Amino acid sequence: MSLAGRLAARLTQVRGRPVDVTGLQRLSGGASRETWAFEADGEPLVLRRDPPAAPQPREMAREAAALTVAARGGVPVARLVDHGDGTGTVGSPYLIMERLDGETIPRRLLRDSRFAGVRPGLARELGRVLARIHALPPGEIADLPGGDPLAQIVAMYEAFGEPRPAIELALRRLARDRPPPGGDAVVHGDFRTGNLMVTPEGVRGVLDWELTHRGDPAEDLGWLCVKAWRFGSPHPAGGFGSRAELLAGYAEGGGTVPSAETLRWWETYGTLRWAVLCRQQAERYLSGAERSVELAALGRRVCEQEHDLMLALGLTEPTEVPDPLTERPPGPATPPHDRPGALDLIEAVRGFLTDEVIADGDERLRFHALVARSALGIAQRELLLGEAHRAAHHDRLAALGRRDDADLARAIRAGDLDDRMDEVVAAVRATVTDKLTVANPRHLAVPDA
Repeated sequence: MSLAGRLAARLTQVRGRPVDVTGLQRLSGGASRETWAFEADGEPLVLRRDPPAAPQPREMAREAAALTVAARGGVPVARLVDHGDGTGTVGSPYLIMERLDGETIPRRLLRDSRFAGVRPGLARELGRVLARIHALPPGEIADLPGGDPLAQIVAMYEAFGEPRPAIELALRRLARDRPPPGGDAVVHGDFRTGNLMVTPEGVRGVLDWELTHRGDPAEDLGWLCVKAWRFGSPHPAGGFGSRAELLAGYAEGGGTVPSAETLRWWETYGTLRWAVLCRQQAERYLSGAERSVELAALGRRVCEQEHDLMLALGLTEPTEVPDPLTERPPGPATPPHDRPGALDLIEAVRGFLTDEVIADGDERLRFHALVARSALGIAQRELLLGEAHRAAHHDRLAALGRRDDADLARAIRAGDLDDRMDEVVAAVRATVTDKLTVANPRHLAVPDA
């Protein structure tokens, strides 16, 4: 039976009458779960479900409980229509919710004229919304996880077996400067631009509660201010406003305002967390579990967060580097192969994606075509610069007496090179700059806020 047929069968059970499902369409975004829009007897609804190959019924049940408790607590959320483990119905654990009106795409929220009137007040409003979330009773959400967030992210990082010098520098600073616990609350876990449904009147809904847990409420405030969620805006609170505006709204809603130092610590932690989560998502592609250009591309975003961590720690500064793809001449022949060569063939495919797919595709296809175009650009830059970067990296490691990145990372953690820390930082900074010159050279020029 098709997915539309299974949805119709399940909603017929729920409503006790025949239900007709039409307009089923997969939406873009959502690297960890599928999101589908459809109509049930004309009512606009959304299905969120786990990929059938990776069901997580316990986590889905927790998200359903969080939505129910949040609605009772006055948090703007979508009304929950149904949820379940998917056995014999939808095929995997799922939520069915009302489809809210509004916009979630960050570039539109931050730039389109129709949101010009609401943007100046959004940081303050988001502070008030977070205060409501943190006032929810944790005991009413069954199976709500807790624990030490820094220890948890370190365990995730170490599970990859890929020690990274930039991350080791951040871990030492986070451990040294860690603030005391600031409370025990329901933490949304992914409260950021992109997970907020906004209309020209304000916040319509808080989406994606799958990472909800119990912990320090300052975690959500810091996560919203992470540089990755500003999408190029100079304003730290989700790209909408200042930290002061966010915290003012939080206080108005009854929240206990953390110190500036505490908020900065949670921002830095959030940047580290996003680095590890990018690598975790990429592992789903690298392991062969899922064929996804989005997941593959996320692996090359880790270096963005390494750079942002060093910015946050005061160990690097914004810098402009030329994009090697700008005005690149046609590539040389590589006998015995004919022209066009590899670089030019990649450029031809990038042009096709830009001119044909991105210009004409539906929203989901357009999103993945943009990701694919970016991935091809990374491949081109690596072909152009990879050998020179490899040689420079080898020389930097040799100057520090280290075999590879893993050896350098272990030395940073052990303190073996503390007397040469300036040299270590310079080497790590140069390596991260090389990686970003290939992965996303524009990111190097974006300052912190």
